[in-house]
Amino acid sequence: MKKRLLVLFCSLGVLVGVGITFCVSADTSSTEVAIMDDTGKILVTDPDNYNIEETLSDAIAIEHWDTIAPQSESIETEPVFEEYDIKLMALGDNLLHMGLVNSGKQSDGSYNFDFLFADIADYLAASDIKIINQETPLAGNSLGFSGYPLFNSPTEVGDAIARAGFNVVLSATNHSADQGISGIDNIVSFWDTHPEVLLAGLHAPQEDTDTTNPRINLLNIDDITFAILNYTYGPNYGSASKELASRLDILCAYKEGSTALDFTTINPTVLADIAEADALADIVIVCPHWGNEYALTPSVYQTTFAKQMTEAGADVIIGTHPHVPQPIEIVTADNGNTSLCFYSLGNYVSTQKNGASMLEEMAWVVFHVTENDISVDFEKSGALPLVCHYLSGPLRYGAVYALEDYTEELASQHGIIRWGQISFHLSDLQNWNTLIIGDRALTKEEIFQ
Repeated sequence: MKKRLLVLFCSLGVLVGVGITFCVSADTSSTEVAIMDDTGKILVTDPDNYNIEETLSDAIAIEHWDTIAPQSESIETEPVFEEYDIKLMALGDNLLHMGLVNSGKQSDGSYNFDFLFADIADYLAASDIKIINQETPLAGNSLGFSGYPLFNSPTEVGDAIARAGFNVVLSATNHSADQGISGIDNIVSFWDTHPEVLLAGLHAPQEDTDTTNPRINLLNIDDITFAILNYTYGPNYGSASKELASRLDILCAYKEGSTALDFTTINPTVLADIAEADALADIVIVCPHWGNEYALTPSVYQTTFAKQMTEAGADVIIGTHPHVPQPIEIVTADNGNTSLCFYSLGNYVSTQKNGASMLEEMAWVVFHVTENDISVDFEKSGALPLVCHYLSGPLRYGAVYALEDYTEELASQHGIIRWGQISFHLSDLQNWNTLIIGDRALTKEEIFQ
């Protein structure tokens, strides 16, 4: 331990007279000198760098070096906020025709559908918000499995969705009521067993005492709140009973005095929901099930509704239902609000016979977070073109490819040629991609950069 000695030097009378003590610590390796004032502040610690005449006027004598602790002033600085991105991916209709259902049947009679998402695992891992539209109802295995026109798919499809890492499943589709009200209740009960997945578009009837809007679903990512809303134009008929509407979120308005739907007018409840969500969340994402099947361009009602939803506060609109991709555009409302609108993602998987239905969009949205704001990065957002590849003889799932990885050789082996009795070429997919997605098409490199 260093031994410190109190040494008075110069004239003691002079030191006392001027009220100062020079304190020296002495050991074999160093000498330290300190001049202290009456507050205990060290005025001088370096014997070679002080002006004694300027210092003595403020100094007083001190008696004990060992009781003096070095004084230092620390300056606290606010941490610098580091801007970052939150990434969203969304897939279109998970459309389980019976060929795909049979693809999941195991040798022991059980079902497993993990294969459906194996090809997109890297995109799931790279995103924060992961959305899929479950087109066909998971209404309970006890009802049996069926395809078009009244679907029922194995609940094991939902288990695979959860295992793959999706955190949002959209369930408001025109097939939601294929198995009736009890089927909808079964869907809601099933997703209750996967609390890690947010169910949008379907819910239990609202209790009279419940003040929470069941149509607004909130998801928190890194202290940012996202509201996700999902509506369908209606079931596969022209009306929606009050009992059905208490469970299924409806996009279109009701004709006055009846349960008949007005497919040309947006439900005012939708706009009120969006405005409410805008007050609750940092970002509002609206997912409408709308449009005309197999139309490569949006209908007048899609564009009209998109503008109305944007004006109400929607930041992103992600559409499904047409079974083919449709364009992506920035919508500007009359009040100046803007949104990024994907009119239709098309399918994710299916065994449909329409060639354009094999091209699909994987929506990719980048939200940029600053210290005081979050916004859609329009430059980095768009869609990765995907190809659904299935086999025939019998109909079975094949794979999902990025369009940039698809080849003419694969196209020549696609099951749609035999099943759909159509010609099918890589150039068809490329032409549709240019026509529909255009400069909003992203590459894998752009997504993973």
